[in-house]
Amino acid sequence: MPPIVIYTKSSCPFCHAAKALLRTKAAPFEEIGVDGNRAAQAAMAAKANGRWTVPQIFIGETHVGGCDDLQALEAAGELDGLLAG
Repeated sequence: MPPIVIYTKSSCPFCHAAKALLRTKAAPFEEIGVDGNRAAQAAMAAKANGRWTVPQIFIGETHVGGCDDLQALEAAGELDGLLAG
């Protein structure tokens, strides 16, 4: 399984939903909280093609995007393949 990184804020319901979906897949992830940390959020945005919203999810070298993007991959039946590498 490729490494998974998810940038989050503690009060973000979309972050909680994305993490819950990854947990149902038994997919371990590294969570990077950007609460009040403009430098961390700027670093996230640089990796995420300028996107400042959270969550931002990366699976291996693939920038998935946010929660809606992750759920769309699941709905299309493509998430398991991406998680498998």
